[in-house]
This record gives sequence, C-alpha cells and structure tokens, in this order.
Amino acid sequence: MTNQLAQLNGLLAALRANPFYAGKLAGTGLLDGVASLAEFTARCPFTTKAELVADQLAHPPYGTNLTYPLERYTRCHQTSGSTGNPLRWLDTPESWTWMLDNWETVHRQAGTTAADRVFFAFSFGPFLGFWTAFESAQRLGCLVFAGGGMTSTARLRAILELRATTLCCTPTYAIHLAEVAAKEGIDLRTSQVRTLSVAGEPGGSIPAVRARLQELWPGARVYDHHGMTEVGPVSYECPARPGVLHVIERAFIAEVVDPGTGQPVAAGERGELILTNLGRLGSPLLRYRTGDLVQLSTLHSQPLTCSCGSRDAVLEGGILGRVDDMVVVRGVNVYPSAVEEIIRRIGGVAEYQVRVSRTNALAELTVTVEPQPDAPAGLGERLAAVFESQLALRVPVTLAPPASLPRFESKARRWTRD
Repeated sequence: MTNQLAQLNGLLAALRANPFYAGKLAGTGLLDGVASLAEFTARCPFTTKAELVADQLAHPPYGTNLTYPLERYTRCHQTSGSTGNPLRWLDTPESWTWMLDNWETVHRQAGTTAADRVFFAFSFGPFLGFWTAFESAQRLGCLVFAGGGMTSTARLRAILELRATTLCCTPTYAIHLAEVAAKEGIDLRTSQVRTLSVAGEPGGSIPAVRARLQELWPGARVYDHHGMTEVGPVSYECPARPGVLHVIERAFIAEVVDPGTGQPVAAGERGELILTNLGRLGSPLLRYRTGDLVQLSTLHSQPLTCSCGSRDAVLEGGILGRVDDMVVVRGVNVYPSAVEEIIRRIGGVAEYQVRVSRTNALAELTVTVEPQPDAPAGLGERLAAVFESQLALRVPVTLAPPASLPRFESKARRWTRD
C-alpha cells in the first residue's frame, strides 16, 4: 500500500532520535528509508518482547524506545507481566490520538454510534486497553459508564438501570456476569444490551463461546477485537462474518510467519502475527513478534474485497491462540482455545481449570470443571469422551464443588503448569 509506505518512511526517519532503534538498525540503511514494503521486511530484524524487557531492566524505568524527550510524553501504561517483568509504555498526545482513532474504528465496525450507552466492566488498572476503549467511545459521542470499583452485582444493576446498550469486557467476565445475574434473580432479557464488545482473550472468536454469550445475553451480538499495550488497538471484527478479524491496515503493517523459522507462511496457513505500528511514533515497534497465532485469509493474497466492503487483512477465526501456550501431549499439539471450544460446546460448565503436569519429561493434561446447577448427569464422562474423540487423547476430568473455582474480571488464567 502506497500510504503504508509513506507512513513507514516517515517513521523510519523519526527513529534517528530513538536510542533503541537507532542502535538496533545501525548498519541496515533503513533509517534512510525504503523503496518498498518488501525491502523493509527483508532488511528489518524482528523486535521481541525479551529485547524490550532487557532494555527496560538496563535503563529503568522506561527503557530507551523513546523517540522524543521525556517531557513530550503524557501517558504511562503497562502490560500485565504475566510472562515476567511488566513493560511500561509511554505515549505522547499524538500517539494517544492515533490509538483513539483505531479504537473508534473498532466501535464503529461494531455498529456503535453516538446514540449508544456503553458500560465498561473493567477495574481501570494500568492496562492500556481499558482507557483507550473508554476515551474513544466518549470521543465518538457515546454516553459512557466506568464500572471500576464495583461488585459484579452492582455492575449488573447499573447496566439495567442506566439502560446500557453496549457492554465492554472480557468474554469470561461476560459469562460470569450472566452467572451472577441468574444467582441474584436478575433477568437479562430485560437488558437493553445489544452489543458485547469483548477482548483480552481469544474467546470472542471461538464459536462455542460466542454462542454461549449470545444465549446468556438475549438479543446481543458478540463483537471481538484485539490489541496489545505494546502496539495498541490492532483489529476489529468483520460486521458481515462473525468470528473473523480485520487488521487496521491504515495503522499497521501485518505479516504472518512460521514461529520457528521466521519465514512468511502462505495465506491459509497458521503462523505468528508480526506487527509494525505506523502512527505511534513516540514509542514504536518494528516487526514485533506478538506471539499471537493467526491464519491469514486467502482473500489477502488476491485483489478482493471482503463481503463487508473492507480491504483490510482478514484473520480467519480471529486470534487462534498463543505460540507459547501450545502444549505437546503424547505427540498431539493442544491449544487452550481448542480445549475451551470443546468445553463450551458441550455445555453445562460454569468454570474450568486445566493442569499441565510432567512425568518423566512427558506432559499430561487434567481438567477440572465446575458444573452449572442444571448440568446433566455424567458431565465428566461425556467431556472425557469428547476430548478423546476430538484430541485423540485421554484427558482425566474431575468435578469441582459449586462456586469453588476462581472467576476472572480481566484475562482468565485457567491453565496451570507444574
């Protein structure tokens, strides 16, 4: 894309003042610009999270990936640190505006307009996504409600009393809210919520999870999207094809590569999503290894327009999982999203946990499920049979007492490893 190339060359010129990338790209000639996107991807090395963590540890508290003097920055957010040290990320007013523009696209593609009332069921901690989602909806003209510091019951009552039409939260928490509603005798059929805007975990694009959410919130449609603190809001759900994500290509250069070799994979094959953010000049990332597993549609390799009218890159099935989440069990590649799809499709499960243990260096899975009050008898045996049929593995399934497994407001952490 011509516009992508112009933005990229503007970014590369700005990076002469960025200590992290000026050093990383020294000797490549990239800071003088490129003639094509193919030249850029051929000459530019990947950026990894490990590099960024090491840079911030060596140059606390913010690292050296800063294009401007510290006085230019007005926002600080950070990652969860679930894989080690959290990353702190700074933004200038210009970079922040760029991210709000991207989030407005997410809202608009979900059909959100200034007439909507949007409830944000988040704690509003230091994670970037909460704040960009909230401020972009406000800028769009929506009436917005911040649900931080409230119990689940209080949030539910606020959603009904304030007549919210859009609910923003994780897929797991939307399920939990419906569970609390049933316990408290709150009828969600009286809710005016028509849009469930979910992110933070792959569930929004898993068919069985989507179906469960739309069953629990009658009259509402699920819209998935995704982003990262390091890169900002990345994708929006296709309005015409549920469970399919479009990358916002006016803002990102997207690639899909083999996680092992780093070489491009063909459209239709699964690989790791690589992103270059074009408008976040204050704290940019070039060819960032996101760790997200995706499948680029074959539409992307042809001059075709999606049925929704978009020419943005198509990720079939959304985010399929994480590169580092895959577990090899007796020679079978098992992804958390595949396990969740089976559990949600079977139904009758309020919550679950998966334990990965190792015996003589071999990984084994065990699953604990907390049945819903109306779950049919033999749920554990049925699940074990489906695991064996679908995954070609024998997976022990045990039942937990009611309300014994943890619930999650932010990203669910259902997998544990010994």
